[in-house]
Amino acid sequence: MQIQYQPMGQYQTNCYIVSIDGKDFIVDPGVGATQWVLSHVKNPVAILNTHGHFDHVWSNAELKEQLDIPIVINKEDSFMLQSDQFGIQVPKCTPDIKVSGDEEIEIDGVKLKFLHFPGHTPGCSVIDFGDFWCSGDFIFRGSIGRVDFPYSDPEAMRKSLERFKSLPYDKPVYPGHGEPTTIADEQRFVDYWLRAI
Repeated sequence: MQIQYQPMGQYQTNCYIVSIDGKDFIVDPGVGATQWVLSHVKNPVAILNTHGHFDHVWSNAELKEQLDIPIVINKEDSFMLQSDQFGIQVPKCTPDIKVSGDEEIEIDGVKLKFLHFPGHTPGCSVIDFGDFWCSGDFIFRGSIGRVDFPYSDPEAMRKSLERFKSLPYDKPVYPGHGEPTTIADEQRFVDYWLRAI
């Protein structure tokens, strides 16, 4: 298993390429991600979105057209791929696989799991590759996803954080922005964020 990542666009959104058994999964291809992705993948099999915000999905449509691979997202955020919530001409696309809640899927013989942690967006999810997470904008190194956007839900974020705090295991976390962290490191700050929301 190998992971590569590159911050993209004005918001420095991390785009990941996760390679498992010679198969490349593209996670959150944001603004301007297409050329970097095309130059770093060998056998792309899917585009995985942690949530539907434009800075994580901007290059979905272009990559799907060029690579002919499915787009996967939680069903609660699928509408964001087909609308322009912020009025900035996000290229629209149609998701091919809509996951629901915590759902394990299999793509080309590789199993991975979407874990639903709503709050930042209705469908905000962590992608669990087994050895590590891609956490999108749910949890960052020393921070959490904002809950003041359209469709954000502070109460849902509180419940998600409580669930995160109770996880009985640790593993590396690769967030949507910033540097990697771990579950255990971020669990230490959950009480602070629960008070802050």
